[in-house]
Amino acid sequence: MELLEHLFLGFSVALSPENLAYAFVGCLLGTLIGVLPGIGPVPTIALLLPITYILPPVAGLIMLAGIYYGAQYGGSTTAILVALPGETSSVVTVLDGHQMARNGRAGAALSIAALGSFFAGCVATLIVAAFATPLVKLSFKFSSAEYFSLMVLGLVAAVVLASGSITKALAMIVLGLLLGMVGTDINSGIARYDFGLPALQDGVDFAIVAMGVFGLAEIMKNLEIRGNSTKITERLGSLYPNQQEIRQAGPAVLRGTAIGSLLGILPGAGTVLSSFASYTLEKRMSRKPASFGTGAPAGLAGPESANNAASQTSFIPLLTLGIPGNAVMALMIGAMTIHSIQPGPQVMSSHPELFWGLIASMWLGNLILVVLNLPLVGLWVKLLKIPYYLLFPAILVFCAIGVFSVNLNTFDVVLLALFAVAGYVLSRLNCEAAPLLLGLVLGPMLEENFRRTLIVSRGDFSIFLTRPISLGLLLTALVLVIAVAIPSVRNKRDDTFVAED
Repeated sequence: MELLEHLFLGFSVALSPENLAYAFVGCLLGTLIGVLPGIGPVPTIALLLPITYILPPVAGLIMLAGIYYGAQYGGSTTAILVALPGETSSVVTVLDGHQMARNGRAGAALSIAALGSFFAGCVATLIVAAFATPLVKLSFKFSSAEYFSLMVLGLVAAVVLASGSITKALAMIVLGLLLGMVGTDINSGIARYDFGLPALQDGVDFAIVAMGVFGLAEIMKNLEIRGNSTKITERLGSLYPNQQEIRQAGPAVLRGTAIGSLLGILPGAGTVLSSFASYTLEKRMSRKPASFGTGAPAGLAGPESANNAASQTSFIPLLTLGIPGNAVMALMIGAMTIHSIQPGPQVMSSHPELFWGLIASMWLGNLILVVLNLPLVGLWVKLLKIPYYLLFPAILVFCAIGVFSVNLNTFDVVLLALFAVAGYVLSRLNCEAAPLLLGLVLGPMLEENFRRTLIVSRGDFSIFLTRPISLGLLLTALVLVIAVAIPSVRNKRDDTFVAED
């Protein structure tokens, strides 16, 4: 009964004309940047962070959330029509989705992807709503020791589940933690690591790092690798799947939804892991595994459902504990901080309209995305023909103006350029930037809770081991470290991410 009251509040907020309009804008932008290969939700949300200064908190977060899960929808369109995944989690979609398009079933493939994503998104949002209140009640039992241990677990999981080299992911986490230490010490009030620059005494601005490392660096990388010779599948065929395709896709959607809902909660690459795991499961359960890679509907429906379910349940640690599970959730925390909202369990009690309005908007957003993705397929096909060199100058100008408008400081623009170059260099070294962002967000929180715990315990480190919840979280982190050190586990991890490298 309590859940129904909360959902009624959420829908009353989400259905207001203003919030509904921002949900539509977010879904439209998300689909657009998902369709255009190489942009992705992280750079887009990073570029739009300055806009949230002038928006109401609820409207801003609803729009950013729509961009995130809208990109999961849009990424499948490019993967199916062009064999270029607009999103990393859509890599697996290329395998069978594009083959269906080549077999003249592009319309059916797009419908299967959209409807499977809609079902998965709705179910996963229901899971978010159902588990939010119990998890928030549990989180109130957390002290600074438990929060420190939880953040340690999050950072370890982000390293273990990050794509590519574990060593490089660890280095990026450490770099993010170091950047988080720049500025004024929270206890002594002494400026540290600011190189004598007054502009750095308040720390490195989160939006600048995100926009530079993700937004501008992504533009530089795309200018280097993108061409206009991609062959686009324009013959869509019927948008209606036939009975055989429905029979194969239906069970795959259910299994993909279950996998994505579970793995999406994990820190790191939950959407990527879920899509790969779903494809592997469908192939092993199929009576004709050889058909996968030749246009099997199950090989499309399962991963698409999984990555969209994962994108919804990744909000659970953010909304209930204030812990970002991936780079997008870190950006969402940045947006909340802009409006002086402290992420964590207290959001449900102090800002219930924000908490439940965001959850309710996910259902509305999934409905909007189905309406957008199927009728506008022809428009997305035309957008894919726009040369990239016509898009990037506008993005560059928007970035510079957005960063300058926050503090009216030209130093911020210089800092943006420096992080853009750094992000490009890191990408050339195959270093994933998402762990850096997680380290930057969690670093100050990690330090604050660590020092607060030691003050309470008078310097006794055993407090982290004598509190049951804290001990359990640290043991889980230790198990992850030991597991990834086992050669067989490490080899399976590398095989999982080989397709996206």
